[in-house]
Amino acid sequence: MFVRMYSGDDGESHFEDLDLPEERVQHSAMQTAGGMTFFRWQLGRFMDWHPAPRRQYLITLTGQMEIGVGDGSTRRFGPGDVLMVEDLTGRGHTTRSSDSEPTAMAVVPLTRWSPWLPTSPA
Repeated sequence: MFVRMYSGDDGESHFEDLDLPEERVQHSAMQTAGGMTFFRWQLGRFMDWHPAPRRQYLITLTGQMEIGVGDGSTRRFGPGDVLMVEDLTGRGHTTRSSDSEPTAMAVVPLTRWSPWLPTSPA
């Protein structure tokens, strides 16, 4: 699963399902990253409403992470799922880690806009 989470004009965060480009070569355009880090969440950890600290990819390695947005919808992200986080303004989102297994993620901060996405950031 490849999902973008962004700030809408309504001040709320929203999900958008993304597909990788369907070209002859199956890869996206190169993106500039500001490094990479890994983190592990405690079982059942919950973070109340907060915007993202920066544009970044979150790649779930183990466990599950549940993200909630302003319209009341939630998504669960498991191993191999990628979330592009861009909700830098507004109320943001909630985050909850799995109660049953450790959740580990790779975080890749982005330093410029990705040219293959449908719109540009505000």
